[in-house]
Amino acid sequence: MTIDQAIDSLGLGAFQWRLLAICGLTWAADAMEVLLMGFALPGISAAFGLERGSPQATWLLTATFAGMLVGAWLWGYLADRLGRRTVFLITVSLGVVFGFAGAFAPGLEWLLLARFLTGFAIGGTLPVDYSMMAEFVPTPWRGRFLVYLESFWALGTVLVAALAWWVSTAFDPAVGWRYLLAFAALPGLIGLIARFGIPDSPRSLLARGQERQARGALERVARANGGTLPELPLARPVAGARVTLSRLFQGLLGRRTGLLALVWFGLSLGYYGIFSWLPSFLRAQGLDLGAVYRTTLLLALAQVPGYLLAAFLVEKVGRRATLTGFLAVSALSAYLFLGAQTPGAVLLTSAGLSFALLGAWGALYAYTPELFPTSLRSTGMGFVSGVARLASVISPSVGALLLTGELPIALTVFALALAVAAACAWAIGVETRGRALPEVTA
Repeated sequence: MTIDQAIDSLGLGAFQWRLLAICGLTWAADAMEVLLMGFALPGISAAFGLERGSPQATWLLTATFAGMLVGAWLWGYLADRLGRRTVFLITVSLGVVFGFAGAFAPGLEWLLLARFLTGFAIGGTLPVDYSMMAEFVPTPWRGRFLVYLESFWALGTVLVAALAWWVSTAFDPAVGWRYLLAFAALPGLIGLIARFGIPDSPRSLLARGQERQARGALERVARANGGTLPELPLARPVAGARVTLSRLFQGLLGRRTGLLALVWFGLSLGYYGIFSWLPSFLRAQGLDLGAVYRTTLLLALAQVPGYLLAAFLVEKVGRRATLTGFLAVSALSAYLFLGAQTPGAVLLTSAGLSFALLGAWGALYAYTPELFPTSLRSTGMGFVSGVARLASVISPSVGALLLTGELPIALTVFALALAVAAACAWAIGVETRGRALPEVTA
């Protein structure tokens, strides 16, 4: 009995829904940490006397992404060597510690360090969460559940926008940012406690030769779902080569890795380039701080139908077509945003852009883990996620053009990046819908 046959025979039940809730909670917490500086920047600028668009402000927006770049590559590799659950727990623990530390930073340098270390920690949760989810969900539901997990990003965006709105009304901005950073770390702490009840991935355990532990994990799934694990020995996977980053660039897998890296880079450049600066851009248009946060909250809500549509389409028309379509619409929406002349038009076009970009993220997170073999799944997810963080490091500098009046240049760069990403997504040439993971990666 293969792991796929075992997981499919146990069906979809309470275990997968509980796993989705636990991973989703920490996913929402990560979203809050990633987007946090865009909301905290006005208060930090007031506290430390930073000018709008200054290099220090750009560094603050970049620090978390720089940490995620390093963390994604390291933690993804370690998850394939040491196991998903171990990295699962370590990264969230460190994210909570460093997130709280930022709230007590005595100076700008300490704050930059705390944000870099926070990014280093949460950079590992992103690839590991998706590897875990892909390996525990039955084949017919896998794509939909991976999009469901990504949709918790919208929840995190809504929470951080609402929290920033409340803090702006309750505290002076020069002090309120500290409360914002401290409160944003709390969901990660709750997620950490919940994660102790999740076993390691049976697929990962079996790939590392731990058959007894793999069967034990499957039995926990069976008990939670009210089923019975068949009394058949687990089929050992074909022994692969040692886990190394170089294996990602060999043969057919190398082509996939290269194209996926370009997709992740283009989507990340467009998304973070626009949305990391959007609160400051709206502030520069004359909106008061409360109105900025309310507008951002509405844009976060616009992400929800994008996720829902992506969850439907990845199982109806396939991952590849869904991802390519959302990326193409995102590129077009960037130019519609450029042409907006009234506050209502700005809100409408930015909501459309939010809808399309997050639909693309949902499809990409469903597609990517299915394209890597089990022994390299977290390593591969970590690598392409790290490439996305490289784009995230660059994007605030490009996005700063939004504040200096160079809106056409900035949005042209983002639209081109999204268009190239769409072409690369289609060029991958593989559809994973309804296929067992070993079939896709053989």
